[in-house]
Amino acid sequence: MPTHFRPKLALSNIQWILVGALMVESIFFSVLSPAFLTLANLLEILRFSVELGLLAIALTPILITGGIDLSVGSTIGLVAVVFGIVWHNLHLSLPLAIVLALGIACICGYINAFLIANLRLPPLIITLGTYSLYRGVAEGITRGAESFTGYPHRFLMLGQGYIWKLPIQAFILALFAFFYGILLHKSTIGRSLYAMGLNPEAARYAGIPVRRYLSLVYLLSGITAGVAAIIYVAHLGLAKSDLGTGFELEAITAIVIGGTSVFGGRGDIFGTLLGLFSICVLQNGLHLLAIPSEVTGVLTGVLLITVVAIDLLRERLPEANRARRFLKSPASVAIACGIFLVLATLSTVFLRHFQLNNSAFRKHHRPVIAVMPKAKGDPYFISARAGAVEAAQELGVDLIWDGPTTLDASLQNELVENWITRGVDAIVVAVENRGSISTVLRKARQHHIAVLTWDADAEHDARDYFLNQATPQAIANALTDEAARLLPQGGQFAIITGALSAENQNQWIDFIKARTAAKYPQLKLATVLPSDDDRDKAFSQTQNILKVYPQVKLVMAISAPAVPGSAEAVRQSGRSVEVIGLSLPLICKPYIHDGVVQAIVLWNTRELGYLTVYAGWLDAEKKIPTSAKEISVGRLGKLEIQGSEVILGKPMLIDKTNIDRLSF
Repeated sequence: MPTHFRPKLALSNIQWILVGALMVESIFFSVLSPAFLTLANLLEILRFSVELGLLAIALTPILITGGIDLSVGSTIGLVAVVFGIVWHNLHLSLPLAIVLALGIACICGYINAFLIANLRLPPLIITLGTYSLYRGVAEGITRGAESFTGYPHRFLMLGQGYIWKLPIQAFILALFAFFYGILLHKSTIGRSLYAMGLNPEAARYAGIPVRRYLSLVYLLSGITAGVAAIIYVAHLGLAKSDLGTGFELEAITAIVIGGTSVFGGRGDIFGTLLGLFSICVLQNGLHLLAIPSEVTGVLTGVLLITVVAIDLLRERLPEANRARRFLKSPASVAIACGIFLVLATLSTVFLRHFQLNNSAFRKHHRPVIAVMPKAKGDPYFISARAGAVEAAQELGVDLIWDGPTTLDASLQNELVENWITRGVDAIVVAVENRGSISTVLRKARQHHIAVLTWDADAEHDARDYFLNQATPQAIANALTDEAARLLPQGGQFAIITGALSAENQNQWIDFIKARTAAKYPQLKLATVLPSDDDRDKAFSQTQNILKVYPQVKLVMAISAPAVPGSAEAVRQSGRSVEVIGLSLPLICKPYIHDGVVQAIVLWNTRELGYLTVYAGWLDAEKKIPTSAKEISVGRLGKLEIQGSEVILGKPMLIDKTNIDRLSF
């Protein structure tokens, strides 16, 4: 069994495959993106790999014992929230807040350790349970909405600063890699962990303290996740309950790609680091090429399947079998690298196809406008993209349209960092969390990139202009007035919002409350529930409202996918409940014609998308005078500027009388 560091270049077959894959990735991305091999980009790859790397390193000995820990991502969320509360709300000093937060991490690790090592319960079941437990506690403490920002510069340096031109957190990653390397490969404990993974019962008979060592690795996993949480908060400038979501699966992927067996008894830290950087380089390169983020998951999955399939075939075939001898030979490594090379070639084919539909890949030196929606799959942003493409073609600029597939503030930050490295001319972001995104947007401005926001705003000093589809008060007033018209005798109504942390929707809700208190006291707000911009969740939340609040007479859904979700719930209930909201005509048309949805409020989303590119180009070309009160925006004509906000116009009421005339 591998109980010591291998001599230089004495890599396993899987590790040679990864080295080959890294070389293929590097050559591929270097040819297609001159920014890839720059020192600044390589340091960004290192910086963005730290939090995931810490988790991967901590989980390696756990997988070597044949166990698993699915709770590390949730531990990050819980530790981050506790840190934010004790610093922000209790006003404790930063060092004390960090100590208390790490104490919570120790408790999380100890709970797993006690249940798995002492009670001998299955690690998969226990950590699946604590995965939900820790995340649920974090969301309960913050009600899924509260986030904590405003950390001092000296703390943010931990996740954003540099020493000797290297990211500060990279030194922490190196320290943990060294510690775990010694633990696994140069200690009696490490040899025992391998023995436990190969045959736990035999290890017990051999006198190895299995319970003690299992407790140790799960406790260390919790502590390491706590350290990753503190670094992640410093990196984003934000503490929020959903931090670390999905990290556990990405970490396990990096470990398995690196050669650690999911059945236990084999693996090492060096292989884990190779797997980590294979994934991080792939993600970074695809972002630089402006290839949609979801392609990363496809290529990572194929790489994982290829590596694991070769490994399992090698293990299961008899020793004398020719196929096994072949799989252990250098030829198998060459074939595996060839498979990945084919993947790279297929990516090139995809890229060439994408070039036909995305001008950002043309060879001309034209302005590059990078536009980010909150969630690419949201119908609202899909509609806006059509206008963005129209403006890009009209202006002759290159458009990058990319963003998270779900609401994810950390991925927004990562994409902006990559756009800074790429050197785009303008960045236009629909902000998910203003506290998180503002730091990286300030960095973009320092690099002389035009920065604008749309749909939801960042902090004022983090952008040049906010492209405001309509003022929050105008949106709230239009919705409230329509609710009052439909309920002239008053009554209870409920709001289905997007995410509870969405800054723009929270502003609308505040203005709705103010409007009802001042003008329509007969309207009573029963509850506000989130849909997370998901139609199915809006459906289930509306069903809950109809059961728990039988007096509710109107549902106001203020997220585009939420309106049809709420409408379907009301239709199936058979109750006479009015539905209004903010959504797209195309997805609400059947419900409006059927009388389930009475009206929706919106602006022309295609025109908003058009404005993102056009205003980004004007700002990048320095064509907006500082004292300007209006600007000319192509076919939209002249738009008003209020301070640093460009106003698209007033929201319009859409009902049976005009919905058929609208095509967005």
